[in-house]
Order: sequence, then C-alpha cells, then structure tokens
Amino acid sequence: MTSQKLFHPRGTLLSSPWELELDAAKAQWSWASLRILELRENGTQEFETGGDELLVLPLSGSCVVRCDGEEISLVGRDDVFSGPSDFAYLSRGSSVTVRSRFGGRFALPGARTEKVLPFRYGSVDRVGVEMRGAGPCSRQVNNFCTPETFDADRLISCEVLTPGGNWSSYPPHKHDEDGPNECALEEIYYYEVAPGPNGDGMAYQRVYGNPDRPIDLFAEVRSGDAVLIPHGWHGPSMAVPGYDLYYLNVMAGAGERAWRICDDPAHAWIRATWVDQKVDDRLPFRSNRKHNNS
Repeated sequence: MTSQKLFHPRGTLLSSPWELELDAAKAQWSWASLRILELRENGTQEFETGGDELLVLPLSGSCVVRCDGEEISLVGRDDVFSGPSDFAYLSRGSSVTVRSRFGGRFALPGARTEKVLPFRYGSVDRVGVEMRGAGPCSRQVNNFCTPETFDADRLISCEVLTPGGNWSSYPPHKHDEDGPNECALEEIYYYEVAPGPNGDGMAYQRVYGNPDRPIDLFAEVRSGDAVLIPHGWHGPSMAVPGYDLYYLNVMAGAGERAWRICDDPAHAWIRATWVDQKVDDRLPFRSNRKHNNS
C-alpha cells in the first residue's frame, strides 16, 4: 500500500493564510495541488504562483483578482450548490492579489508547469454542465477547466454535485496508466456537504487498488475534507440521504492533458442499466448568482 496519507480532514492542512494548502510536496507526488482561501469582508490576500498554473474559483462570494498589474472581476456565487461560477486563470511565475468586498471562500486548484499561459477570465457561460448517469447514479458535472472547455497546460478540474442518496464516481474507475484507454493523472477530491436542519452533513469515499498496486481507503468525509488519489480505482462517492454532496476534482499528470478512464471490469455493467432510467429530477442544481464586486 502507498505510504502517502490519503485522507486529510478539515483543519489538518491549515497553513496561514490558507484554510487548506496541499502542494505537490505535501501530497508526495509531482503535479497536482490545491489551496483554499477564506476572506472576510474587505479581505485581501497576496501570494505568488511559483511554478504552478492556478485558478481562482469562487466557492462562495465574489472577488477581484489582480495578476501582474491586470485585473479580473469574478461575479462568483452564493455557494457551490447554486450553479457554476466564473473563474480566473493565473500564470506561472506571477504575483497575485485577491480581494473581496463582501468576503467569501475561494479554491485555487493548480498544477506544476513549465509553460507560461496568459492571465485570463473563465466565463460561466462557457462552463459545460453535464448530467451524468441516471436514477440513483445521477449527478451533475460542471466542466469548467477540462480539455474541451478551457485551455491550460496540465491542469484539469471540474465540479461534481450529487443529490442526497445518490452515488457518483460510479462505477469505480481509474486513470493511472498512459495509453490509448487511460491517461495517468494524480487527483485530489475536495468536499463540501450541504448541512441538514440539525447541523453538518456527511458522505463516504472509497478508493482501492489491486495486488500489484495496492491502495485502500474508505472514509467518512465532511465539508473541508480532502482525499488524495495517486492511483487505483476510486468510487463510489456516496451522498447519504438528506445531504447533497459537492466535490471539486483537481487532476494533473506528466503526459497528455486528457481525461481517459477505465472502469473496474467487475462493475462496468452498471452503465447499461442507466438506459431505461431517468436523470434525477433534483438536477440540475440551480444558479443563484447575486454577488457584486463594485
């Protein structure tokens, strides 16, 4: 089994000013990274991108992003369940300031790169919103930084929203070999769970391998938790009844920037059962974007 720590509960990767800081060195791998930033009203944070390409993705709230003298305003959103958000791409080797008039929480998915691409705006209108699966396997995927929707060097990132009681990342799949059927990608899952009337919700994540490359995780996850997937089958991600589940996927690797996966052959048959089922009518999660940076 890998010696890497796979499950990181909220608070265990706290490193001021970041609510969560998970760089390649901490993850004990080479490419993918994630930071979570919380800003209070009229809050400002300065940082350097270093050797990574990064995004600023509002999880809640709006902000203005300044990168090497240029500015982009992000409308953002109320929360991750109120629809996709606009975002900003940050170049490698840049000086950045993020400021928020009303406060908010912001994800910064990243990937190591040697290529310098321009600072630019990612429009919410160009986010590909996909309904994947059917019946109790229905989920929504916001493809905001996938190879088909946004240009980056190595970074691939998307959001998955699963209504309470449904399973996503199912059937279990992997992407740990380069070839015609897979691309080797490191992956981070970052979770938010909609609270219930009596407090925080929960969900469950499974990761497993094979005798040649063993890995084994079954974790109860809550808002702010993260799971690393260096290799192996991952899924299902289980949203328990009553609690909607969100997770942010961050992927990167050394090879082609593509998302090619292989289903676990033992469970691939489940896809055929979706043909006669409808997509869950709780999807899509509706947009409610009200913020103003002015």
